Amino acid sequence: MVNYNDERLIRLVKDMSAEELQFKGPAHDVNSTAQLLRHISVVLLHWVFRLQSQEVPAGYTEKYGPMFDADGKLPLIPDLTIQTWLQEHSSIREMFRSVCLSLQDHDLERVVPYENGEGAVIRWSLFHIADHCRHHYAHIVYLRRTYSEQFKG
Repeated sequence: MVNYNDERLIRLVKDMSAEELQFKGPAHDVNSTAQLLRHISVVLLHWVFRLQSQEVPAGYTEKYGPMFDADGKLPLIPDLTIQTWLQEHSSIREMFRSVCLSLQDHDLERVVPYENGEGAVIRWSLFHIADHCRHHYAHIVYLRRTYSEQFKG
């Protein structure tokens, strides 16, 4: 399910231009595809470590940035290219895949750290990860459509 959603997302964005990647909607008031793609990757990276009951090492935060900026918004990613994101996301996907392959059936009921000191059962977490990608896929479809209408008309 997670893999299918990622592959569908990659098919959607693999041919995006730099301008379209940075497009923030007709009123310039929504997250760009670049912001959403990096966010999807950073969230997946966090789950790689959550599923192992570990904190994300500082080196990864330095490389990929935080989940949110100081204002609680998705960070701007002005220099992200689609090729860079595809490479980064592929690496994170492989890390996630490796962690998932190490899970046994009994692990699915184990509680791992989530947000605000709460815990999450691994079984729920896997569905949540897939839903997160689908949710932002819809945002990116909207951005592609409005970009096309505005600039390719």
